[in-house]
This record gives sequence, C-alpha cells and structure tokens, in this order.
Amino acid sequence: CGLVRGDAEERRAACLRLQVASSCRRCAIVPHMHAYATISGRSTAEVEIKKSRFIASLAHVAAEEEALAFIEEVRAANRMARHNVYAYVMRDANGGPGRTRYSDDGEPQKTAGLPTLSVLQGAGLQDVVCVTTRYFGGVLLGTGGLVRAYSQAAQEAVARAEIMTISRCVDATCRVPYALYDQFAKLVEESGAKMQDAAWTDAVTCRVRMLDGTQDAFSVAVSELSRGTVMPEVGEPFDAAF
Repeated sequence: CGLVRGDAEERRAACLRLQVASSCRRCAIVPHMHAYATISGRSTAEVEIKKSRFIASLAHVAAEEEALAFIEEVRAANRMARHNVYAYVMRDANGGPGRTRYSDDGEPQKTAGLPTLSVLQGAGLQDVVCVTTRYFGGVLLGTGGLVRAYSQAAQEAVARAEIMTISRCVDATCRVPYALYDQFAKLVEESGAKMQDAAWTDAVTCRVRMLDGTQDAFSVAVSELSRGTVMPEVGEPFDAAF
C-alpha cells in the first residue's frame, strides 16, 4: 500500500494498526460507508417569543411508525396548544434518499414544519422526529418571525441532544491465552476496535466490536500476534453506536 513494507499479510496487518482512514485496495481495507448521525433518546427545549411558548420535543425513532406515534404522544400531552408542528427524517437502510415529512399544523404555509425539517437536515440527523408545540401568547409574529421561532426551538433541542454515530459493525469473539492478553488488548485499541466484555476462565474470552469491513484485517493481525493459535469468530453485521 506504500505506507509499510513487507509481504501482503504484513502490509495488511500494519494498515489495520495504523487505522488507515481511506480505502486501501491492496490490503482490502475499505472505508465505512453506512455510518449516520442520530440522537440518543430524547431532548426538549423551550423558547418564549412575544409571550408565545415554543416547546420543541426531539426523539430518536427507528421506523416511520414510531415517528407518527411520537407525534401523537406529544399532541395528546398538549391538547390545549394552538399548534403541534412536526418534521421527521427517516433513513433508507438500502442507501436511498430516505423519507422526510413535515406539517405546519395550521401555521402559515412553510413557516413552521419546513424550517424545523431544515434544522434536522442541516444538523445531518437521520431517524429523528421533532414536534414543536406552540402556546399562542396573543401577539402575531408574522411569517419571518414564525420561521425564526420554530427554527430556534428546533436548534436548541438539537443542541441539547446527545448526538451519536450509528455504524455498521461486527462483533468478533476471541479466546486468548493469558500470556497474550495484554498484547491482544493493545492490538484491539490500536486497530480502532472496542472491547465489549471479557470472561476469565482457563483463557480470556473476549468480545470485540469493530466496523464492518475491518474484520478480515483484524483477524490477520490477531493470527499474526498469536502465531495462528487464535482465530476470531466473527458474527453478522448489525447497526450500533460506534
């Protein structure tokens, strides 16, 4: 690959340890292409503008049905509110454009739902829904004022949220002799993988999580370290925070 010298397996293992950021065709390491940003759990934020209260409720959702259920949940909790504006962004697991939807819920067209959607998209979030509840304070804000108010409420909810990256991952189980454990743990750290748990019996059985696409190089590095005595058992890919 030009970064290191040696035979194919040595280059491959070294690339893994160096955490090559881009693809390496010679070593068959490819960049992760499935990562996306979302939030963990829920967050809320409230702003008051000219006596109107704007309460933005933001939530992570795994499916459109969950988004719709969250919208109804917020509406039910705020039946006395004048408006419950919403927007959501759903990821397409197959890599397509995904699905977006918004509603002004009685506010002038494109002054509420669309600005809320723009905030979510501008933050790069997917699989999220935002419902902004407005309790009218008696003063009209005008179209520009509404756009700013709904944008601000959504922005503050995003700012308060815990942003996380969801990636396509795999778990590998490795049965490591005690004598090799420290070196193995160092290899895991240097490779960019993460130790999930370990069971200490006659050997150390470790569960290691890594990005899908790096498992082959990781296996080569482990085999090299152990002189072929440790072979990771790799599971099926899944989506997880990483």
